[in-house]
Amino acid sequence: MKKVFRALAVVGFSIAATIPASAAERSVAVTFDDLPGPAAGLVASDVGALRETTRKLLAAFKDHQVPVVGFVNEGKLTMEGAGPADVAARTAVLEMWADAGLELGNHTYSHPSLNRIGLEEFQADVIRGEPVTRRLLEARGLKLRYFRHPFLNVGLDLEKRRAFERVLAGRGYTIGPVTVDDDDYVFAAVYAEALRRGDGGTATRVADDYLRYMETVFSFIEDVTRRLLGRDLRHVLLLHANSLNADHFGRLAASLEARGYRFIPLAAALEDEAYGMPDDYVGDWGISWLHHWEITAGRKRSPSPDPPEWIMKAYEALTR
Repeated sequence: MKKVFRALAVVGFSIAATIPASAAERSVAVTFDDLPGPAAGLVASDVGALRETTRKLLAAFKDHQVPVVGFVNEGKLTMEGAGPADVAARTAVLEMWADAGLELGNHTYSHPSLNRIGLEEFQADVIRGEPVTRRLLEARGLKLRYFRHPFLNVGLDLEKRRAFERVLAGRGYTIGPVTVDDDDYVFAAVYAEALRRGDGGTATRVADDYLRYMETVFSFIEDVTRRLLGRDLRHVLLLHANSLNADHFGRLAASLEARGYRFIPLAAALEDEAYGMPDDYVGDWGISWLHHWEITAGRKRSPSPDPPEWIMKAYEALTR
């Protein structure tokens, strides 16, 4: 792969020195991808199941006062062979998010990778993913303003990445970065399969290990952030609208509160000056912005925590 990263140390750039200590706080913006719901992570993906999954998520958000942004794949509103009534019912699930006072963003129509298709094709998929989301927001006096890259793939070369960023800016988008990336989708697939089998014991074990894993993830990102910035950061957490989080997000939120986190809007998180730091990352891996900044600064990427081995084996068996 062509090396395009800038080694900031060479030009005398000190990351920690650019960030005032007064900006430090333990806070996190919570975002959910793949709305109205990713099939692989759901026990069932019919309209009734989507509605119930969403109801559980929204209840947990309300209980813990979490101002979530949900990123939508409008392609998930149309199932093969389904008629207009089904599309309308799936759209009504998205309306549940908006009616709860939560903001929606664009995650493309069909969830392609910017690394795998051309810029024009990818741009067309972004535009195709706008109409319903825009309509729901405008009906509530809001604008469609956030975009999240599928797979967190930002491109394989810097020219393409920057060209797409200009496209987004021209359409009024702010990119939804991620500093707390995790493998919740891996746990979710194993969890959903266990519940489909009626294996509540395995589902409980998955959920408990998921919560322990997320504690490890937050310990990791806190350590990386302190080493990279010399302070705490207003983090952005990526999760998915799956059955696992529907059933257990309340427990996760409680564990974050116990760590001293408060939940803030995405717009407030992005006011942190760190998000304006140099970022020239491109490559095969969809990784967090903490890793973007490490690589841009010429540092080695810190290895993220992995799920337990038994979870990985179970997930790999499902995806063969």
